[in-house]
Formats: sequence, structure tokens, C-alpha cells
Amino acid sequence: MKLERSFYEREDVVQVAVELLGKTFHTNLNGIHTSGRITEVEAYSGRNDKACHANNGLRTKRTEIMYGKGGVVYMYLCYGIHHLLNIVTNTKDVADAVLIRGLEPVTGIEEMMHRRKQGALKKTLSSGPGTLAQALGLNTKDHYGIDLLGNTIWIEDAPVLKSSDIVVSTRIGVDYAEEDALKPWRFYIRDTKWVSKK
Repeated sequence: MKLERSFYEREDVVQVAVELLGKTFHTNLNGIHTSGRITEVEAYSGRNDKACHANNGLRTKRTEIMYGKGGVVYMYLCYGIHHLLNIVTNTKDVADAVLIRGLEPVTGIEEMMHRRKQGALKKTLSSGPGTLAQALGLNTKDHYGIDLLGNTIWIEDAPVLKSSDIVVSTRIGVDYAEEDALKPWRFYIRDTKWVSKK
């Protein structure tokens, strides 16, 4: 069953991030369906989080989507190379988002391998935010702002994981955020190879 708007529009972005683990992310692009189980996420808050693009109310053309309704896609280009997949959470005018960092392939694996130019199924297919976006066919800004309640990109429900099945750590690549770089807002499923780093 597809997640409803109410799942995304909750106040606690950390809780939303944790509960996204284990759920399946789907794309249907040009009639090709691919999906994967979410294995790794990071939470970002638009309030008092220097690692967030919208920290303390910063509004730019790029971040404006984060101030809209929850349950839409926020894509951005990182280092001019990779498009990164984020899920906007919370409600209008409150900018929070969850970065999807790892995915275990489920449906359309051959197509995902083709998109990644891989001849064999291996961890590098979708264990990293840039690689998983490419594997899912989300490697352009065209998907910026797409509603997750539609039929192009969506997330399907799965039982919430037990806390003992989840590893908590600091986020990756946000050293510039000073003390906020130490927030324990990265979460991944224990004992899975489909994560970017351990």
C-alpha cells in the first residue's frame, strides 16, 4: 500500500527517517518499473541544522520545494556529478527532508544494472545516494517536485523495524556543519550490505 500524505507531514523528521527504513521505493518511468527496499537514510531539519540546505529559513530557487507540502521529491545536483534523492517532510513553510542513501534492489534489477552500466549485481549498484538515484532512473532534475502520491514515483508501506535492527550514526559528508555534524541523524539497517559506508 502506498504511503499517504500524513506519513510525510509529521513534525519529527528523525522519526520519519527511521520509519522509512524497510519500505520500498518505486519508480515507473517510460513504462519501466524499478524498486528497492530503503536501507539507509539521513534526516535534515530546516531549523537549527547547519547541514540542511534550508537552515534557519534560507529560501532559494533550489530549496523552495522544501517549503511546500510533505511527500514530494527534492532532487539536487551534488558536486556537479550526482543527483541526490530527498523526500520532503513536515508541512507547508516548514523545510525538512530525508536523504535516501541506500537501497536493496527488488524489482527491475536488470534495468537498474543497465542504467548503472554494470554487468553483475553488486553492492555498488545502489548503495550510495548518487548511485541509487541513477539506478532508479532519477538522474536529472526533471523529477524535482514530483508528488509521491502519484504513479511515477512512490513509496510503499512495510512494518516499522525494531530498534535493535537499526544502526544510528552521524551523517556523512557534512563536516562543514560544525556542531550539527555530530547529530546522530543517519540510520541504516543492521547486517545489510546495501549501505554506503559503515
